[in-house]
Amino acid sequence: MEYRFQIMLYTNGSESMNNDEIEVPRPERLESACHIFVNQAGYQPWDEKYAILSFPASFYTVVDEHGRICFSGSTTYGGFDRGSGEVLYKADFSTLRLPGKYHVQCGNEFSMSFMIEDRAYKNCFDKCMKAFYYQRCGCELESRYAGEWKHGKCHCSPALLLDNTRIKLDVSGGWHDAGDYGRYVTAAATALAHLFYGWKMFPDIFRQQNLNIPEKPSDMPDVLLECRYELEWLLKMQRVDGSVWHKATTFKHAPFVMPEQDKDPMYVMPISSSATADFAAVTALASTIYKEYDSDLSAWLLRCSRAAWDWLEKNPQFVGFQNPKGCDTGVYGEHSDRDNRFWAAAELFNATGDTSFFSRAMELLPEEFSKTALGFASVGGFGTLSLILSGRMSPQFGELLQKTFVTRAEELADVCRSNAWGVSLSPEQYVWGSNMAVLTNGMTFLIADHLEKRSGGREQRFRRFASMQLDYLLGTNPTGYSFVTGIGEFCVNYPHHRPAFADGVEECIPGLVSGGPNSRREDPYAKEMIPDDTPPMKCFSDNMECYSLNEVTIYWNSAAVFLLAGLQE
Repeated sequence: MEYRFQIMLYTNGSESMNNDEIEVPRPERLESACHIFVNQAGYQPWDEKYAILSFPASFYTVVDEHGRICFSGSTTYGGFDRGSGEVLYKADFSTLRLPGKYHVQCGNEFSMSFMIEDRAYKNCFDKCMKAFYYQRCGCELESRYAGEWKHGKCHCSPALLLDNTRIKLDVSGGWHDAGDYGRYVTAAATALAHLFYGWKMFPDIFRQQNLNIPEKPSDMPDVLLECRYELEWLLKMQRVDGSVWHKATTFKHAPFVMPEQDKDPMYVMPISSSATADFAAVTALASTIYKEYDSDLSAWLLRCSRAAWDWLEKNPQFVGFQNPKGCDTGVYGEHSDRDNRFWAAAELFNATGDTSFFSRAMELLPEEFSKTALGFASVGGFGTLSLILSGRMSPQFGELLQKTFVTRAEELADVCRSNAWGVSLSPEQYVWGSNMAVLTNGMTFLIADHLEKRSGGREQRFRRFASMQLDYLLGTNPTGYSFVTGIGEFCVNYPHHRPAFADGVEECIPGLVSGGPNSRREDPYAKEMIPDDTPPMKCFSDNMECYSLNEVTIYWNSAAVFLLAGLQE
C-alpha cells in the first residue's frame, strides 16, 4: 500500500508547510487490539510484575512460549481511571521468577509477549544509549557501526554568524537534537547531565556496555566516549568573551531528507544567558568526570566553564533568546535564568571547592524555581543534586537539600498509587513530551533512593515506583505501545524523525524514545486523527506527521538511559 504524506516541517515550537507531496511505500500498520498491557521488554526475576486489563476479568494465567501454564491467579479491581477512561483490573504475577518467554492470557485475550530474565533491560538500555551515535552530526555513519541505518557526512560546511554573516565558524559535530537537524545548547546540556549523573550514580552498569562506536578500543567507557563527541561540539559554541551561542541551525527546518542532503546554510544564532549558564554547569560537571580518563580535556572543560561563569557575573541580567524573523527552527526559550545560574554555581563549587561559588548558589537558592526539576526548561534539580553529592557541605544542610528530593518522590509516589497504571502523571499532565515527565519522575525516585542509601537510611523504598514508570514507557499503558523504537512486539516505528523517514529502511532506527500522549494535540494531523473527547492517555498515534505526539529528542533518550541504568543496579 502506498500512503501519501504531506510533510510538515516542524520541530520544537514553530512550523512551516512544504506543500509538495512525497509518495513513500508504507505498509498498513494497524493499531493494537490488545486489552492486556505489559512491559514488552520484560521483567527482572526480582521485580514486581503485573499486567493491566481493560475489561472485566476475575482469573488469568501466564503462559510460556510452549503453551504451558506457568502461573495463574485472580485479578484485583483497579477502578475507573480518569486518564485512560477505562475501568481497570490488575493481574499480579510478581512471584513468577522462572526465566523464560511468556504472555498473559485471560479467556481469548492475550498480552504481547515478554521475557523474565536477569538482563531483561539490557537490550533496551544499550539501544537507547546507542541512539546517540545515530544522532551524530558532522560525520559519516559507517555500516560497520550503523548497519542499515548508515548515512554520509553531513553539516560540515562553515556556519554563518547571524550577528555578522561575514564571519564563518566551524561548529560541526555534536548530536542532532531531535527529529530535525538543529543543535541546541540548553538541550545538549540537559542530555549530558542525565548521562553524566547516570554514570556517577550507576557506573558499574555503564562499564558493561559495548556500543560498537568508532572510538573503540579505548579505556574510556562507551558512555563517556559518546558524550565527549557532544562536548567537543559544545565547546565550539563558546564565544571568545565566555558567553555561549544559543543554537546552530539552518533558517528553516530541512525537508524530510537524509542529513547529508540538507545543504542549506547553517547559522550560529545569538547568545543567551541560559545557554551560557547551562554550558558553565555541564562543562564543570564534565571536568570532574573526565579527569580520570583525559586530564587535558578535563582542564580545558573547567577553564571554559570558568570563562562562561565570569561572563555571567559581569552580565547579571537575563538575556533571553527568540528566533530572528523568518527562522522556524526550535526556540528553546526561557523566561528566567535563575535556575540555570544556580546549577552553574553548584557545579563549579563541586568541581573547585571555591566557596565563592557556594555563596552564589546560596544567594540563588531561595528564588522561585523547582529545586528538583531535571528537564531542559527547568534545571534546578541538577544544582541541588550537585551540592548534595559534592561532599563539601555540612551534614545538616545536606540533609535539608536531600529532603527536597525525598519529599518530591513521596508526592509522586502518591500519584502512582492513585491510578492502576502506576504512572506518575495526573490526567492534566499529558502534554507535549509527556514521556519525558514520566522518565524524569522515574529519575527522581531513583535519586531519592540513592540519597537515602548514602545517608544510611532506608534502601530502595521508591524503586518500585521507578519501575512502574519504565513499565508504562514499554507497554503498560492504554495505547499498548512500547514508546521505544525496536523494543517489544508492538512498538513505535514511525516517529517524527527525518532520517528514519528518508532512509528507505522499514524498521526504524532502534532506541529512539517517542514524546508520547499529548491531549492538546498541537499539530493539525493529531487534531484530525484523534477525536476531541479522547482520554488524555490515548491521545497518541504512531505517525511521523504527528510531531506533537511522536517526535524524539536527545533529552528524552538520556532520561530513559538513566532510568534503565538505575533499575539494573
